[in-house]
Amino acid sequence: MTANGSADITTRIGENLPYLRRYARALTGSQTSGDRYAILTLEAILADMSLFDGDLSPRVALYKVFQSIWSTSGGQFEPEEDGAQAKALEHLSNLTRDTREALLLHTIEELSFDDIATVMNRSEAEIRELIDVAYTEMAKSVAGKVMIIEDEAIIAMDLEAIVGDMGHQVTGVARTAQSALDLFDKELPNLILSDIQLADNSSGIDAVNDILEQTPDIPVIFITAFPERLLTGDSPEPAFLISKPYTEDQVRAAVSQAMFFSSTETLKV
Repeated sequence: MTANGSADITTRIGENLPYLRRYARALTGSQTSGDRYAILTLEAILADMSLFDGDLSPRVALYKVFQSIWSTSGGQFEPEEDGAQAKALEHLSNLTRDTREALLLHTIEELSFDDIATVMNRSEAEIRELIDVAYTEMAKSVAGKVMIIEDEAIIAMDLEAIVGDMGHQVTGVARTAQSALDLFDKELPNLILSDIQLADNSSGIDAVNDILEQTPDIPVIFITAFPERLLTGDSPEPAFLISKPYTEDQVRAAVSQAMFFSSTETLKV
């Protein structure tokens, strides 16, 4: 391959790397484990450029290499298997193989059924079936209490309706960082859904960090119109991130995934 060809592949990979990292983190429930798999993907491509199929879209080609590595490893998390992480592994061991991958690729990453079939080396019919199974199995996951940090009333109401329909209890909605801390003091949630920029120009990230200093095992999903602020490559970053405007399926998938995991690292911007 020519130098220009290699440079072109590097550019295309670089443009899609933040999305691969987002997918890997959601799949593993951890920034550390997710980024480890992303690095393994890049190393594999550097060792053999032919793995990156130039006939596919760059994003699909990148995910296809990742999927091959993930499948070969048996989908291992490699976290510290203590406490809640061990519980997460127990939950995940009961799920049908490849269902979470198909669901996340379809909802969070918004790939078409055809593209997912290419990534996972399955038929489109099989992908549709896997996603149906995933929704059924996720619906049986443990219900919990969800705190929402969101200053836009319509979005907050929508999120309340989505998580409520999933069988979760909403502890309340906070519009500012301080009200989030006050709400947290009243009732301990099992999951936090948070925007970044709040009503009084306070930060959802600051509120979440203060909460995590007290209870570091609460999973957090950031739903934001500014995902680039949390996908810079700097450490630490969130395991669960949804971009606005979101779809109901994206929220449902992320909430279901996050309920399996409980370790969330403190965030910085």
